[in-house]
Amino acid sequence: MSPPSSSAPSPFLNLISNSTVIKQGAEAKVYKTTIFPSQPPVLIKHRFPKLYRHAHLDAQLTRARVTSEARCLVRAARGGVTVPGLRGVEVESGVVAMEWVEGWSVREVMGGGDEEDDVEGSEDGEVEGGEEEELVQNGWDGLDLALLPSLIGSQLALLHLTDIIHGDLTTSNMMIRPLEPSSPSSPSYELVMIDFGLSFSSTLAEDKAVDLYVLERAFSSTHPGSEGLFEEVMVAYEKKMGKKAWKEVGRRLEDVRLRGRKRSMLG
Repeated sequence: MSPPSSSAPSPFLNLISNSTVIKQGAEAKVYKTTIFPSQPPVLIKHRFPKLYRHAHLDAQLTRARVTSEARCLVRAARGGVTVPGLRGVEVESGVVAMEWVEGWSVREVMGGGDEEDDVEGSEDGEVEGGEEEELVQNGWDGLDLALLPSLIGSQLALLHLTDIIHGDLTTSNMMIRPLEPSSPSSPSYELVMIDFGLSFSSTLAEDKAVDLYVLERAFSSTHPGSEGLFEEVMVAYEKKMGKKAWKEVGRRLEDVRLRGRKRSMLG
């Protein structure tokens, strides 16, 4: 009896061969598709082979990144962080399938412009467009924007308490998802953390501080004049983290900010 072929066709690659790319970055292509006609849509992220890298090295990197992303999603969910549900993983094919998140990125809600202008952006399920009029028609006009800092800070603190470093914190990588309202006049929303392609596990306060600094820079560059809003995010983050955990992360954040200012001055 002959051994099974190691080149058996990949179910997910077969699926996306008949699907349309909705977003492409330097590392991955993203598809929206359905596994079964009667089921909700899923997002499939395919880390395609990079021809500029040695094939063996490329395969190793792809396996490591796919495994890390899947593990971080599962660990974050167990820690209480709202993330897309994992639907499947094919390490050898470089595929991660997850829940499709219906909603709007925080960048869109805050009026940060068209995300398609970016070379790379969120990969985990954002609606196209970005015009505020379109978004209001689709339902987020019931969201009290004053709630955003609390939603962001609390979810980010939960992520760090689970010792997960996001690695690419921007307002494009946070989604606002509408929930079933208790009444038509009081819609409710939740914040979903997405795009864990650069995430990793770390207990170091330094890594958590760098995560916060990346988000702070994203706020200032994408949403000029939002410094006060970011400070409110930090208030919610500190409250959720607790004084002991925040003390070390806050101290490290000041160090990271200082290094960042020095690099800016030196060019």
